[in-house]
Amino acid sequence: LSSPSGLTHESHKKDVEQVYLRCSEGSIEWMYPTGALIVNLRPNTSPASYKHLTVCIKPFKDAAGANIYLEKTGELKLLVRDGDRSPGKVYCFGYDQGGLFVEATPQQDISRKITGFQYELMNKGLASDLHTVSAPCRPCSDTEVLLAVCTSDFVIRGSIQDVTNKAEEQESIIHVGVNKLYRQKSKVFQLTGESGNWRGQIKTLLECGVKPGDGDFLFTGRMHFGEARLGCAPRFKDFQRMYREAKDKGLNPCEIGPD
Repeated sequence: LSSPSGLTHESHKKDVEQVYLRCSEGSIEWMYPTGALIVNLRPNTSPASYKHLTVCIKPFKDAAGANIYLEKTGELKLLVRDGDRSPGKVYCFGYDQGGLFVEATPQQDISRKITGFQYELMNKGLASDLHTVSAPCRPCSDTEVLLAVCTSDFVIRGSIQDVTNKAEEQESIIHVGVNKLYRQKSKVFQLTGESGNWRGQIKTLLECGVKPGDGDFLFTGRMHFGEARLGCAPRFKDFQRMYREAKDKGLNPCEIGPD
């Protein structure tokens, strides 16, 4: 977390301050913005791997007081306009497309302004899974399901208890009852209540039209800005079939107990 403040150089409203961020994910909060910030992402990885990275940013819900640009060799491309109220919107670009230039907008009263965003660096392949797949709601193939079981941040067997649709954010929240937890990177799925049941929430696109229904599914997906995002989710009986067929042929990419 980086938290610069414009009040430290208010008398120099054209100042440009450099910020260096070396973590693969985090956030930057700019209080009382004046002048501009150049945000340098310098992850602790080999520079040779930079070309394979995608940067995603998610502005704070009430961020105000600055425009965010993509900057490369002195050219600016507007990424997020001050006052844009697109809740939950994520902006992604290739690491090699440039850096971030955050410029304060003229304000009569800067004391009330705080701007900022969360950021994540990820492999381009993972980012495309989340944002640029041409048909994000299509069912996964058998091969995609089996690979997702091996590489996802979470893999669970569960049922859909309820679905909450958020029209403004164009998202659906799937409330999942967990029958078996195979893997989770973060503690999204937790024991709740005296009954000792595991529950959690998974987000997906509203356009996918997820509805509550009977039966178990194999839910897979990735963590993105602290939220579980849905990947492949076949019916559990279909997963059992494809897993056993692949195992009989010696083609399953990793071992997992499907029962």
